[in-house]
Amino acid sequence: MKIAQEFREFISRGNVVDLAVGVIIGAAFGKIVTSLVQDIVMPPIGLLMKGINFSDLFIPLSGEHCATLAEAKAKSVPVIAYGNFLNTTIEFLIIAACVFALVKVVNKLKRAEAAAPAPEPPKSELLLAEIRDLLKK
Repeated sequence: MKIAQEFREFISRGNVVDLAVGVIIGAAFGKIVTSLVQDIVMPPIGLLMKGINFSDLFIPLSGEHCATLAEAKAKSVPVIAYGNFLNTTIEFLIIAACVFALVKVVNKLKRAEAAAPAPEPPKSELLLAEIRDLLKK
């Protein structure tokens, strides 16, 4: 029974819940970036490069000829799928740029909070401070 209570306390901490939300949002963001790269960024680049489909770029290691990566995988031909690597690298760069921008905004907000002047204490505290100073004299 004690373990269940400890586990409940652990899960109910704010940091664990925040982390879980961050992981879920991060996974969804990753899917969006993958779609952005595969469906929006890479097709125009492939068109500019005479209709190349980057996801079909591969080097067969066995010497056996295959027209597409799907065909090579169906035949279990070992390949270096450098087209997929290019897509994944572009996805990483987009995610890294977004995280950098997010961190930059958060740091800017933190600096703005730190620069804000502290609010004046209530009048009762000011009066108590004056009384204290008078008593010291």
